[in-house]
Amino acid sequence: MRMYVAGQWVETEKKIEVLNPYDGSVVDTVPRADLGDVDRALAGAVRGAKTMARLPGYDRYRILKRAADLIEARTEEFARTLTLEEGKSLAESRFEVSRAVQTLTLSGEEAKRLHGETIPLDGAPGGAGKLAFTLRVPCGVVVAITPFNFPLNLVCHKVGPALAAGNAVVLKPAEDTPLSAIKLTEVLLEAGLPADGIACLTGLGEEIGDALTGDRRVRKITFTGSREVGERICHVAGI
Repeated sequence: MRMYVAGQWVETEKKIEVLNPYDGSVVDTVPRADLGDVDRALAGAVRGAKTMARLPGYDRYRILKRAADLIEARTEEFARTLTLEEGKSLAESRFEVSRAVQTLTLSGEEAKRLHGETIPLDGAPGGAGKLAFTLRVPCGVVVAITPFNFPLNLVCHKVGPALAAGNAVVLKPAEDTPLSAIKLTEVLLEAGLPADGIACLTGLGEEIGDALTGDRRVRKITFTGSREVGERICHVAGI
């Protein structure tokens, strides 16, 4: 399978083999991203963030709902991919697919309900008859780094809310289980997501992780994984 960078499906000379944990057979290969791919992905996401911020909440809802419907219709296809790359039983994989459908559906619903709040100021001197208000605005570029154990649903937990809020996402799935994330990217684009609204980089964390998390174009990082890697991300990001 190919990775998706700056609106293009991309191959590279270097590959990563995706192995079936049950018998060690090669399920597929994916590109091994380098620092140049990271830079192109982030540049595309900067463009995509502007497009996503202009997209009305209802349109973001429709994209995510359509994506959820497409995944549900392809449950067996997604479940088989999960089983081959992650090793869980088909029954467990089908359950994860159903959870992913719910995650995207709920994310889409929230896209219609993002709002700030109004605050009466009459609790302070001179505040009589006055109101303050807040507005929620997108962060911009979100980097999502996901683990191997739930290669579809945990990706949806990061990508769904980020897109619902009008951000662009650079997704870096676990190198052991990237196939479901690539298929999710395909579905989101088929559902109408703007071309630069998402990127999916397949590569080794030790090779591209620092470049992804330390770049000043990135405004939010969402990560699930080990404490050691989390601490590294915080350090590189300057937190």
